[in-house]
Amino acid sequence: MATPTHTPTSRPWQDLVLIGHGMVGQRFLEALVEQPGAAGRRITVLAEEPRPAYDRVHLTSWFSGTSAEELSLTAPGFLAEHGIELRLADPATALDRAARTVTTAAGHVVPYDALVLATGSYPFVPPVPGHDAAGCHVYRTIEDLEAIRADAGRARVGVVVGGGLLGLEAAGALTALGLETHVVEFAPRLMALQVDEGGGRLLHRRIEELGVRVHTGAGTQAVLTGEDGRVRAMSLSDGRELPADLVVFSAGVRPRDQLARQSGLPVGERGGIVVDEHCRTEDPAVHAIGECALAADGRVYGLVAPGYAMAEAAARSLLGDQGEQYRFTGADTSTKLKLLGVDVASFGDAHGTTEGALDVLYSDSRSGVYKKLVIGRDGRLLGGVLVGDTESYGLLRPLAIGGRPLQTAPEQLVLPAGSGTAGPVTLPDEAVVCSCHHVTQGEIRRAVGEQGCGTVPAVKKCTKAGTGCGSCVKLLETIVTEELAAGGIDVERGLCEHLAHTRAELYEIVRVTGITSFSALIDGHGTGEGCEICKPVVASILASLDHGHILDGEQAALQDTNDHFLANLQRNGSYSVVPRIPGGEITPQGLIVIGEIARDYGLYTKITGGQRIDLFGASVDQLPPIWRRLVDAGFESGHAYGKSLRTVKSCVGETWCRYGVQDSVGLAIELELRYRGLRSPHKLKSAVSGCARECAEAQSKDFGIIATSTGWNLHIGGNGGMTPRHADLLAADLDRETLIRTIDRFLMFYIRTADRLERTSVWLDRIEGGLDHVRAVVMDDSLGICAELDALMDRHVGGYQDEWAAVLADPDRLRRFASFVNAPGTPDPAVTFVPERGQIRPARPEEDGRILTPALVAGPRLEVRTA
Repeated sequence: MATPTHTPTSRPWQDLVLIGHGMVGQRFLEALVEQPGAAGRRITVLAEEPRPAYDRVHLTSWFSGTSAEELSLTAPGFLAEHGIELRLADPATALDRAARTVTTAAGHVVPYDALVLATGSYPFVPPVPGHDAAGCHVYRTIEDLEAIRADAGRARVGVVVGGGLLGLEAAGALTALGLETHVVEFAPRLMALQVDEGGGRLLHRRIEELGVRVHTGAGTQAVLTGEDGRVRAMSLSDGRELPADLVVFSAGVRPRDQLARQSGLPVGERGGIVVDEHCRTEDPAVHAIGECALAADGRVYGLVAPGYAMAEAAARSLLGDQGEQYRFTGADTSTKLKLLGVDVASFGDAHGTTEGALDVLYSDSRSGVYKKLVIGRDGRLLGGVLVGDTESYGLLRPLAIGGRPLQTAPEQLVLPAGSGTAGPVTLPDEAVVCSCHHVTQGEIRRAVGEQGCGTVPAVKKCTKAGTGCGSCVKLLETIVTEELAAGGIDVERGLCEHLAHTRAELYEIVRVTGITSFSALIDGHGTGEGCEICKPVVASILASLDHGHILDGEQAALQDTNDHFLANLQRNGSYSVVPRIPGGEITPQGLIVIGEIARDYGLYTKITGGQRIDLFGASVDQLPPIWRRLVDAGFESGHAYGKSLRTVKSCVGETWCRYGVQDSVGLAIELELRYRGLRSPHKLKSAVSGCARECAEAQSKDFGIIATSTGWNLHIGGNGGMTPRHADLLAADLDRETLIRTIDRFLMFYIRTADRLERTSVWLDRIEGGLDHVRAVVMDDSLGICAELDALMDRHVGGYQDEWAAVLADPDRLRRFASFVNAPGTPDPAVTFVPERGQIRPARPEEDGRILTPALVAGPRLEVRTA
C-alpha cells in the first residue's frame, strides 16, 4: 500500500475529534495545546474505557497496590484548562468521512473538521478450541486485571500464552497472586524479538529460578474445559497437557483499524492505517497515530516512544508546522524493563543482522549477567542485548543511535563496574538521550548552557527529556552535572530541593549540633516540609546517632513502609517476620518456637542464604503477637526491614571443621551482636570464614573476615548484588581486638561519609583515594578522627535496644499495628493461604464486594470504601 501524499499546507479546522484516550492520545493532546495556534479550538475526545488515559507500561503495578488514579497520565485540571471535552465509556462505532461525523456507541453524532485516530491495538487470541472458555483472559486494561484477580481467587494454576514483554508481565502478576505459573512460548526462546539466543537462555533460567515454569518451542493446541465450562487444562503442540485453572493470552497485538477499514481508508496487508511522514491518512482531514497506524517506513510500532513521536508529528501537522524535524520517518525500538525482577534491555541492531557485524560478549551465568554488543567493521556500536545488569543501557543506547565509531574499546563497555567504562562525554551531541521525546544530548547541553536550566527538573521541563519511561534519567543527570561543571558553575549536590546539603554534610550537622528531629533540621538548614527523598535519609542519620526509637513522635512519620511497621512489605500486601539468629547458631528450643509460630499463624517459612529463618505472610495486626512470642523466647529483631546490619554469616570454623584454624562462629556472633541495629546509608552484610577455603563467602560482603593461622584478614567493599564486586583486603593477620576496632572505625567512617543509598562497594570506588585513603583513616588516624569514630561506635553499642521489644512495651507504639486504621479489629481480607510444597503461602481471597484500605503508611486519611 502506497504512502499517502499531500501538499504541505494544512487544512484550516475548528472542531477536532480524537478517537482514543490512551497514552499516545494523551500525549497528542499535550503536544497540541503546547502550540500557540491551538487556542480557541474545540476538542472532543471519545474514549472506550471508563477512565482517562493511564500508564499501561506500568500496568502490572496495579496488582501491588498502585491505584488507577496513581497510574493516570491526565494531570488534574488539564482537560478543563484547555477546554477539552472527554467522553468516557462511549467509543466511536462509525466514521462518515463524507459528512465528517463520528457516531458513538451511545448514538451521539459528533462533527469534525479534523479527526485523529488513536485507537491503539487489541490483544491477539489464537483461535484454538476453548479460547473463549470461562477462566480465559487477555492482559490489556485495568478491567482485564480486575477480571484476572477475581478469577485467581478460585484458581491454583495459571498459564500465560506468550513469552514476550507483556506475557512475562502477566506471569509476574499471576505469581504475585499466589498461582503456580507457567509460560508457553511458541518461539525457541523468551522475548525473541528483543534478546538473542544467549540472552534468552539466561532469561529462561532466571525466570524459572523465580518459580515460573517456562515452556518454549511449544504452541497452544486447545484449552480444555470441565463440565462447568471452566478451564481445566491446556493441550500443547508437543503432546503435553498442562493443568490450568486460569489462562492469560498475551500472544501479541493487532492494530485497531476497523473504523478506517469501514470508512474506506487504506490499511496495510497485515493491518494498520496507512499514514505519511506527518501521520496523515489518504484523507487530509484524518490523521492516525500510535499502534493503529502503519508508518511511512512500513512498520506498525507497538512501543510508547514511537507513539509519542507520532503524536508530536500529528500535532505539528494539524497546526501547519511540517518542518523536516517533525516528520515521523521511523523510531528507536530500544527497550529497558524489569521482568519478574530480572533487568532486560535491548537496543539498535540487537541481533546483528547488519552485514559484517561482530559480537563482543560478556557472560557470567553464576551472577546472572549477560551482555552482548554488536559492532560494525568500521568500529560503530550497532546495538546490543543486556540481561541481568542494565546499568550501562543509558550510555550504550545513545552511542548506538549516534552512529559514530567508538572512542573506547568495546570490551570496556560490557565489563563489570570498576573495570573501566566510557562516560557521557563520548556521546556525540546528536545522540538521542531521551527516545520517548527524541531529545538529543546537544539539546540538553543547550538547555543548560544557553537557556539557564541549572537543575535536572528545569531541564526536564524545558526539553521533556526524562518525562517518558524514565530510563534516561540517570544519564540526563550526568549530562546536566557535566555541563554545569564545564561552565564553571558550582554543581548543586544537595539531597533534594528541601536540603541543599549532601547526606555526609547533613550527618555532620546533626552530629555537631545535636539536632534530634527532622523539623529542627529543616528549620535551621533547609526549606519546605521535606519529601520522600530527604525524610528517610534524615531518619537514618538520626537513628545512626541513637536519637530515640524510630517509631517515636516525629521520627515515625519519616520512615518508609518497611521501617514504619518494622517488617518488610511483601508483594501481596503481607509482611515478613525475621528474627535475628547471630552467626546462624540456634538452639533446638528456638527452632521449636519458630516452628510453632509459623504453624499457628499459617506462615510460609524459608531458611535464607544469610543463615536465618524468614517467616512470610503475616498481616499488620498479627505482627505484635508474633513478636511477643519471639521476644519471650529470647529472639530479637533481625532488622531485615532496615538499612542496617542484616547478618554475619559464618562457617562452622575450628570447632567442627577439620580445616578450620579459628573460631569463626564465635566471632560472627560477637560481631552481629555488636553491630545489630546500626543504621547506615544502605544495608550491610558480613561473613566470617574459619580458613582460606572461604566457605562463608566473606569476600562478597561489605566487610568480610577470613581466618589465618596467626589472626584475621579483613576485607571491605564487597557486594554480591547485580553488579558483583570482590572485597578488597584492608589489613592482614589482625588480632581479635585490633580487628574489631578496625571494623568499628570502617563502619562509622562509611556511615559518616557515604551518599544516600550508597553501598560500601560504590562508596569505596567513589571516595577520593579509595582503599589506601580508608586504610590511612581507620588504621593510621590520618584525619585525626579515630577517637570520634570509636566514641560513636561505643555510643551505639552501649545504647542498643531491640526495636520490637521496645514496641511491645509501649501501648502508643502498638496502636499503629492495625490492618485498617478505621477498623482496627477487622482482620485483613487480603491475606489467605493455600498449600504449596508442603507449606503455605499467600493467595488471593474470594471477592466479597468490600475493599478495606490497608494502613501501609500512617493513615489517618485512609478510609473504608465500598467497591
